[in-house]
Amino acid sequence: MLNKFLVFIIACILVSGCSNQQQSSSSVKEDVSTAKSTEAEDKSVTLLFSFASKTIDPHQDWMGVRAGIAETLVKIDENLTIKPWLAESWEQKDERTWTFTLREGITFHDGTPVNGEAVKASFERVLSVNDVISSSLKIESMEANGQEITFVTKEVYPAFISELVHTNASITKVDVENISEQPIGTGPFKVVDFISESEIKLEKYADYWDGAAKLDRVTIKFNSDGNVRALALQSGEADLAYHLPPEALDPIESKDNLRVESVSSLRVHFILYNSAKPALQNLKVRKALDLLVNRPVMVNEIMNGHATAASGPFNPSFPFASELEPASYDPAQAEVLLKEAGYEKNEAGKLEKDGKVLQLTLATYQGRPELPLMAQYIQAEAAGLGIDINIVTVENIDSYLWEQQDEWDLATYSNLTAPRGDGGYFFNVAYLPEGSLNPGQINIPEVNELTKQLNATADLQERIALQKKTVAIIQEQLPQSFILHPHIIVGVNERVKNWSPGSEEYYLITNSMDVE
Repeated sequence: MLNKFLVFIIACILVSGCSNQQQSSSSVKEDVSTAKSTEAEDKSVTLLFSFASKTIDPHQDWMGVRAGIAETLVKIDENLTIKPWLAESWEQKDERTWTFTLREGITFHDGTPVNGEAVKASFERVLSVNDVISSSLKIESMEANGQEITFVTKEVYPAFISELVHTNASITKVDVENISEQPIGTGPFKVVDFISESEIKLEKYADYWDGAAKLDRVTIKFNSDGNVRALALQSGEADLAYHLPPEALDPIESKDNLRVESVSSLRVHFILYNSAKPALQNLKVRKALDLLVNRPVMVNEIMNGHATAASGPFNPSFPFASELEPASYDPAQAEVLLKEAGYEKNEAGKLEKDGKVLQLTLATYQGRPELPLMAQYIQAEAAGLGIDINIVTVENIDSYLWEQQDEWDLATYSNLTAPRGDGGYFFNVAYLPEGSLNPGQINIPEVNELTKQLNATADLQERIALQKKTVAIIQEQLPQSFILHPHIIVGVNERVKNWSPGSEEYYLITNSMDVE
């Protein structure tokens, strides 16, 4: 019965997607044709991405670093180790003071040298326009001296170095007229044109400090429909297609000129509970909903094996991840918990308490095509117990969750939880009351206190112990139901060389990628 239901859902999604494939595919083809009609000797790549950028201001949007336009002082490698990037070295003078020495010879895309003053100006701007970065960096003061930039943090903050990896902490020339559409960075590619939520056109920057790019130009296009992205790859209209639906992979894998890259990610898919809603303030209700999540089915049926079942926010490969097994699917126990929470079935078979039927609104979005399938699965399981769940599909999940907090009870959500190899980031942004990824208004005093301790702890083993203790509290309080750790699924044309997707999801376009 379960498999039939999933097959039905997937069939409906595919039929819906295919109904507009001809029109959408043609639109993609028309849009990318200009980028492909360059001189024969030019090397170009077209990448299709799922989440559209309204702006490419590197201090406001992730695409600055992802597209190879801008760069940060430090970066992480494939092992999540922090490495020099624009800074050739750094030194921690004391618990609050960090000095970075910039590489010589780096220039912005307009030829302006990158020195300490330019870096200081860039940080002054990001601190003024991005409250999230300002909060995470905790910078009290800065001083520039030639090719050096010194930061003093407001408190003892050993995680400062890893927070500088964040894409919004990239170095950008600030005295430009239109930074949202024509930012001037230091990366291997500079912006030729940008159409909000549609495309970015790039060309290589010949004087790039780490060696001119092998590609002459890159086009990045945005389309939220995973089926359209898959079709564009198959037709040759795109060379790279990100976040492909697992059910759309067979035709791609069957072609000799295409391949699928499936990389374990540093994110988790989960159900977020709105803690402001009275019904969901009851732990037994949250635990009952958690027991309706059949994680093996989600991994094998919905993700076609391109995922790992989750027992907490962090991928099990991390030393600070939970050692517990993922919660087992148990609708019978869920029914017991709901009864203990005061819910009884009425004559219509609906659960109610104090004369009020248990009705919930679940928000989801198409940007990650597997999430609507998970939402429909949860809806069906809940209906079996007498819970009414209304699914609302939105275009921009973050805007909706923050701006319409009174309108939703649950959400299928997805976050990077340890993008720099440490869990401190996620505790700060997803659990602290002021966290930038806390639209569910989570506020657990024990977690808040442990996070503050973690922020002031430098010793690695102590950090791991604090993180594991925090994870245990989160699993007990259950402000989210963690479902699975998805793989990053990217379709690649074999003509693309020297490139593979990274688990950190930060560096998509590089100077080393090439085409035949």
